[in-house]
Formats: sequence, structure tokens, C-alpha cells
Amino acid sequence: MDKNRSAPTPDATLQAAADWWVRLRDPRRPARGEEQWLEWSGGDARRIDAFARVAELGAQLGALDAAAKREFVREFVPAAARAPRWLRFAAAASLVLAAAAGGMFFWRHPRTLPIETESYATAVAVDRDIALSDGSRVALGGATRLTTHFAADRRDIDLSAGEAYFQVAHDTTRPFVVNAGEVSIRAVGTAFNVRRTGARVTIAVSEGRVRIASSEGLANGRLSAADALEAIAGQQISFDPRASGLTVGAISPARATSWREHRLEFVNEPLDSVVANINRYSTHALVLADAKLSGLAFTGTVDPGALDGWLKALPKILPLRVDVGTERVTIAAAERKPR
Repeated sequence: MDKNRSAPTPDATLQAAADWWVRLRDPRRPARGEEQWLEWSGGDARRIDAFARVAELGAQLGALDAAAKREFVREFVPAAARAPRWLRFAAAASLVLAAAAGGMFFWRHPRTLPIETESYATAVAVDRDIALSDGSRVALGGATRLTTHFAADRRDIDLSAGEAYFQVAHDTTRPFVVNAGEVSIRAVGTAFNVRRTGARVTIAVSEGRVRIASSEGLANGRLSAADALEAIAGQQISFDPRASGLTVGAISPARATSWREHRLEFVNEPLDSVVANINRYSTHALVLADAKLSGLAFTGTVDPGALDGWLKALPKILPLRVDVGTERVTIAAAERKPR
């Protein structure tokens, strides 16, 4: 390496991520340190990515032998002998970031953190409980697809379809992020439910708190950074691309996971979303005859095991008719009575 070459200055986000990385490893950090970090990281989707870069670079630095570390400090931190240990470490971390921002590395073979990937899926009307390698537990609803991507510095979950209830093992050094379409949910030691129906996502928090933002909307303009919010136990957050932003409502912890007791709860939900979720538990497919019916809102409880009763009651709630066939159930607009 050319010692006369100055390292480029890292941008503000990387610099802040480096500072948080050091602070979280300080045994004398304040009691609310983890909560403050969670608030910071949830404010912008780019922050969690910057923190992951810092953690990876920190792991690479940690892999150096003692002699290499001493040489690193002597070369890049001239005042090391007079600085406290935590300050020397922070300065070294910042310099590593500076090198990374400029495409430079102080070692020839940086180590790539291994990623452990597992996929899980359930059939229609089949629930499943799984234990993840980090100690977290997940309950999968019917017709649900989920993939985990775990590394030494982060835990990512992709919910492709369906519904899952997460009980997250506490680990402040490894953010737990659930991605459901355009929505991302970040949590550290909490319990929450996520239901994905196409692009529509509903999150219900039963314990602790989570940070919710758009994983893609920030880039395409559908959601602004101001739409990122923190949800606590007893709150339900919904995202629908047909509406604007995130909506917040109240929900009891029991209702948040009522599907585990074979009760599907809907609050002012579009009919197409209601039908899609019922179909995850019904072997007799429900079909909307007209896309215009999708916008009708439904509020109520559906028992998939007693679907016939709900279908008979539906025309009394909404202007619809129900035609039961041998292979499917068709829901159509009610015929207008002649005047």
C-alpha cells in the first residue's frame, strides 16, 4: 500500500454506522443503547445496510493477527499511544471504512461472511411451527412461503406469501429483518405477526416494538422516509399500494394471532384480500367474478372450518351473490331488482 496516499473520507451514514458499531461493543454503554440504535437504524433503509458493511469490515479487521493489528494502529492512528482503547478502536474502524469507501483494503484476501439459507413452505390449510438456528421461533400459516438468510452480522427473512408469527431471539448485534414485498420490519427481541397478500402487508405487534418502513418504496417514490414508523404492542400497521403510506390501528394480542386458533380476523379489508386469505385455508377455491368487487371492504371474523355459514351470510353484509359449484365458489355482484 502507498503510505503517501490519503484515505478518502467516508460519507455521513458510514461514519455514523461506525460510531454505533463501536458504541454497541462498549460494556459501559447506556441502558437504552440498543433502543437508541434501533431508532437510528430504522430511520433510513440505507443505515442498516451501512451498519452491515461496518460489521463485516470489523470482522475482517478482527481476523488479523496481533502483529498486523499493531502495525495497522501504528500506521493509521499516530496518537494511539496517548488515546484511550475505545478511541483507538473507533479511529481504526473509521479508517477501515474510509478505505472501503475508496475501494481499498489493507489485506489481500478479505473474508466473506458465510450466509446460511433455509426455505420453508406449507400447503393449503396446513400450519407449521419451526425453530430457527438463532433461537427464534416462527409459526407459519397455511400456504405460506418463507426463506431465511442468516449471517454473523444479520438475520434476514423473506416472506414470499402467506402469514407468519415471529418470536425473535434477542441479539442486538444481528438485526432481525423481515422483508414482505415493499415493506421491511426490523426487530430485536420482540413478537409480531406479518401477513402478506400479494402487495398488501399487515403487521400486528404482540410484544415489544418494531420499526417498519418500505424496502423498495423509498427508491421508487411510493413511500417517503417520513413514512417509516415505530410500532408497539397492541398496534396493527397496514400497507396497501392502492392507498397512500402506512395506516395504524389498534389490535389486541389475541386477535393479532387469531389465525393460530383457526379464526381469520379482518378489519376494513378489501374483498380480494379477504378471499385470498380464506383460500389459504379452503380446498374449495373462492373466486371473484368481477375485479370491480375487489374494492369492497369487509370487517368480521371467518372460520375456515365453517365456511358455508360465512358464505350464506355474506350477501346479507355486502351487495353480493354466492354461487357454489363443484370445484369452486364464485362471488359475484348481486342482481339488481327491477323497479
